[in-house]
Parts: sequence; C-alpha cells; structure tokens
Amino acid sequence: MLQPKKTKFRRMQKGRMKGNAQRGNQLAFGSFGIKAQKSAWITGRQIEAARQAITRHMKREGQLWIRIFPAKPITKKPAEVRMGKGKGAPEGFVYPITPGRVIFEVEGVPFKVAKEALRLGAQKFPITTKFVVRRDYIED
Repeated sequence: MLQPKKTKFRRMQKGRMKGNAQRGNQLAFGSFGIKAQKSAWITGRQIEAARQAITRHMKREGQLWIRIFPAKPITKKPAEVRMGKGKGAPEGFVYPITPGRVIFEVEGVPFKVAKEALRLGAQKFPITTKFVVRRDYIED
C-alpha cells in the first residue's frame, strides 16, 4: 500500500470564519486585555509589531500574555506564473481570529498605562478591537 508523501507543512484549507469565539473569549491571566470585534487573518508580523508597541509603552514593566499563535500556513505562487502546477510555497503564517477572542492580556501596570499600551498595540491589527477589564479589578 502506498503511503502519502510526508511534507513539512500540512495542507490546510482556507476555512470560513463564521460566528463568535467559543473559547479564549474571557480574560484568563491579566487584569486588562484587548478583544477582537471582527473576523480576520492576523499575521505573525502584526502580532509581533503589536507586542513591541505594548512592551515599549509599558517600559518593560508588568507582564504581557499573547493569547493567539499563528499556526496556519498561507501559500502563495510567485508573480507571473501560469495556473496549475500544484500549490504555491508557504509565504507566512496566520491566525484566523473571530469576534470575541482575547488577543493580548496585561497585568502589573496602572489602568491608564495598560489602556494606552493596548491602544497602541491594537492599531497594528486590521480589525477593530475592544479594551476589556477584569470584573473584580479594583483601581488603587
């Protein structure tokens, strides 16, 4: 019996981003976070750019959790190539985000610092986001 050829990347379908997030829609680690309002593909570069903006504003104080990981490979064929001849080479990785998913969480910084840091990070994404605060948070 013939075995399928083993490749480094598992072939993955594009899929549909229907409905709201069923998991990862509550704050689990920090007191503040940003939550997605729309569906989109978030690339690894966008996540890294947002992480840098947040940590820079927080002056490396407190703690930051990244709640999403880009594990879906995206392929693309080179420019001016004819149709057919198989699937293109992997170009990068994305995370298909749905509304309600928490993207980042922050702990250990004041409310104002966290809000501004997460606002700067949210600007790096192609979707609208919402700033969320833990229910039992008490401002000092």
